[in-house]
Amino acid sequence: MILNLRVDHKIADIQSMENISKQIDDLFDELQEKYSINEYVEISTCNRKEYYIHNDYISPDDDLLSHENQSIIIEYGDASVMHLLRMTSGLESMIVGEDQILGQVKDSKAKATKERHCGKSLDLIFTKAIHVGQVVRNKTNINKGSVSIGSAAVDLAESHLGDLKGKSVLVIGAGKMGKLVAKALAEKDLNAIFVANRTYYVAVELAEDLDGTAILFSQLDEYLRTADLVISATSAPHSIITKQRLENIGLTNSDLMMVDIANPRDISDDVKELDVKLFNIDDLREIADYNTKLRVKEFDEAEIIINEEYHLLKDSFKIMEVEDLLSSLRMSMEEIRQRETKKASSKLSDVDGSSKILNNLTNSIVNKIFFDISQNLKNAACEDKKDVLNSAEYIFDFNH
Repeated sequence: MILNLRVDHKIADIQSMENISKQIDDLFDELQEKYSINEYVEISTCNRKEYYIHNDYISPDDDLLSHENQSIIIEYGDASVMHLLRMTSGLESMIVGEDQILGQVKDSKAKATKERHCGKSLDLIFTKAIHVGQVVRNKTNINKGSVSIGSAAVDLAESHLGDLKGKSVLVIGAGKMGKLVAKALAEKDLNAIFVANRTYYVAVELAEDLDGTAILFSQLDEYLRTADLVISATSAPHSIITKQRLENIGLTNSDLMMVDIANPRDISDDVKELDVKLFNIDDLREIADYNTKLRVKEFDEAEIIINEEYHLLKDSFKIMEVEDLLSSLRMSMEEIRQRETKKASSKLSDVDGSSKILNNLTNSIVNKIFFDISQNLKNAACEDKKDVLNSAEYIFDFNH
């Protein structure tokens, strides 16, 4: 069974997501302890937290899954797989069509593979999901234009500040999200752009791409005092900018605007008490809705691709179910071939390489026989011909 546990931007605001993400971790830990889960992939982004689990023993009726917290979505089987295909295609993102989710899913799968808890079933599902995401982007216009949380943050700033021309902008965080923000800012005629990051050389690399200036994290206070716009996107586990910090530096710019696109949040809510204009991921929804309307005509085409690929994936699973039978059959046929070839070879004098010729002949015969059997069994699996598969298991019973 495939099980999906998740919380995302569709059902929770940023504050709820911070809390529920911990609850999902706790729920997974309880399931792990109870069922010894060996196959799972965890996905964690700025506006979603998900687990994909493959385990044949977890019951949908388990009390652990019968919780009253409606903010955790729990789906099984086909529904959970279809959600993953839609997600990698960009249809489940706040900013519809954004490319970042595809890279985030790839990274999650790679991490699970490296840590040896992405087994055969999840590997097949995630490989297909990544492929579907690539096909949808190649065959539709779902991701054309500026579509990212970073570009949405800049659009939000412009909707409140007007043209950013001549403004001084401070970007805190030079990771993937910070780079998306920087990419969107690069098109603006700014007075100055400063990049702060805990790892200074990373800030230097990004600042060079922007024709901006990298600053040390210890210099943050100085540049907070003079910025017109601050966009923060770090991976810090707690707030790095608070009301107290801004008061300590004697902030006097009441026109300062801050956009916090981190999860957990980088900027505490109490800075609003200083008349700072503070926005977070929740405030991007208006920009996201507008972006969705621009791409709505691409949805139908994307859904067609997703459905076609989903049915191909189901066929792959059916074929996977007979692979053990085919593997055992192939091994048995090879053992018989080698044994009988050896017997025949012992009765022949190796004139002109007759042993090699005999070996090649028997190998060719077995391959041709096995090919037809293999194809027929795979076709039977795809067509749900259980009686054929049961007969094959009975006929090729290698335990007797």
